[in-house]
Amino acid sequence: MLPGRGEHATHWSTAVITLYGIKNCDTVRKARKWLELHKIDYRFHDFREDGLDEEAVASWIDELGWQNLVNRRSQTWKTLDAHARDNMNDDAARKAVLSHPTLIKRPLLDTGQQRYTGFSSANYARIFHAHTL
Repeated sequence: MLPGRGEHATHWSTAVITLYGIKNCDTVRKARKWLELHKIDYRFHDFREDGLDEEAVASWIDELGWQNLVNRRSQTWKTLDAHARDNMNDDAARKAVLSHPTLIKRPLLDTGQQRYTGFSSANYARIFHAHTL
């Protein structure tokens, strides 16, 4: 049984929803708790344990732009050399994210139709409309 599955699950339970992140990240924990509280079926994909697919990363960059996918406030970003940070583009971001998955702004929510980065309960309520109660 997937986390969040319940007798009151919404229509979202039929969609393939994936939450990408790292299980010990506080923001990811908040997003998981929100999804479970609102009985939204989802699959959790841990970057560290499950890895990343190059095609998926490329499609995320195409859809969101590297500026929205990469967390430029992260410790991992700060460890990149200045030249890499100053010359970041789509291709460089793809390579950097594949080498350092913690560069991704967490969590990354994939509803099956659209991707979103970060978490706030207000944004998740908008994403899932009024079907979250």
